Amino acid sequence: MDLDVIFLGTAASAPTAQRSPAAVLVRRGGERLLFDCGEGTQRQLQRSAVGLPDIEEIFLTHYHADHFLGLPGMLKTFALRGRDETPLTVYGPRGLRELFKQLQPFVGRLPYPVSLVELEPGETVPRGDYAIEPFAADHGVAALGYALVEPERPGRFDVAVADGLGVPAGPARGRLQSGEPVELSDGRTVTPAEVLGEPRPGRRVVISGDTAPSPAVVQAAYGADLLVHEASFLADESERARETMHSTAAQAAEVASLAQVRLLALTHVSPRYFGPELADEARAVFPATVVPRDFDLIEVPFPERGAPRLVKNGGRPTRTEVEAPMIEPS
Repeated sequence: MDLDVIFLGTAASAPTAQRSPAAVLVRRGGERLLFDCGEGTQRQLQRSAVGLPDIEEIFLTHYHADHFLGLPGMLKTFALRGRDETPLTVYGPRGLRELFKQLQPFVGRLPYPVSLVELEPGETVPRGDYAIEPFAADHGVAALGYALVEPERPGRFDVAVADGLGVPAGPARGRLQSGEPVELSDGRTVTPAEVLGEPRPGRRVVISGDTAPSPAVVQAAYGADLLVHEASFLADESERARETMHSTAAQAAEVASLAQVRLLALTHVSPRYFGPELADEARAVFPATVVPRDFDLIEVPFPERGAPRLVKNGGRPTRTEVEAPMIEPS
C-alpha cells in the first residue's frame, strides 16, 4: 500500500510567490485526504500531478484564515462542475459548525451532501485498516493535530517452515497469515507463531498544524515515520514564537528528537525565510530534517523497505501530463 504526502502549501500566514498557505494532501492507496485548505488550494491541486479530484474528506487543524480560506472556492467549484452525489465530510476541532454558519452566505446551497464532524483530542476516526487520531495542539485556540496510524502487521510467512510442517498450499496458509491456527489432515495443529516472523510495525504520519512545542505532539509523534511540524521562526525570534504560540525550527527539531521520529518536515515557512536557514538550525538538533517547498512529495514506505524520502517536485505533473492536449467535454 503506497503512502505519500504532497505539500500543496508550505507558507505561513501570508502566501509568497513561491509558497501557498497551508495545505497537505496525504495519499494512501486510492484515498486522498486533505489536511487544511488555505487560500488557493484548489488551484494548487489543479497544478499538481493529482489534479482536483472530488475530495471526500478534509481535516482542518484550526480556524485561522490561512488554514481554511480555500474552502469556499473549492466547495463552489465542486458544485459548478456537477458534483451531486459524492458526499464530503469535513472534520475539525470544536467550532466547525459555527465556521460553516459564517461561510454559508459565500458558499450558498450545495448540490452534494456535506457532513461536519467536530472532533476532540483522543477521539479516533476509524478507517478500516488504519485510523486518524486527533490530538491537542498548543496554539491558543481550539486546534488539533492529526496522526495517521496503521496497526502492527503480521510477520513474514516462512514458506520453508510451512513446507516442513506439511501445511498445504492454499486457504490453510492464508488463515495462518491472518492469525488463525489450522488443523492438518493428520490431526496436528499449526499455530501462526510457528510460521510467521516477528510482527512488523505499521506506519505513522503526524501533522502538527500550528502549535507551540508541546508534549502532546511528542506523544502523538512518538516513533512516527514522518512528522510534519510547523517552524514559523528561527531561534533568534523565540520570544515572538512564544507570544504567537508557534515554534522555532530548533524547537520543532527538539520535538522530533524526543519523539524519535524517522524524518522531520518543516512547514509554515514565514516570508522572512527561504528555507535553508530553517533546515540548518533544525539539523543542528535533529539531522533528519527537510524543508519541503510547494509540490515536493515525501514517500513513506513500510519501515522494512527503507526510510521516508523527500522527492523534489514529486507532486508536479510529468512533462507528458503537462503537454497532453485537453479534451473539452461535449
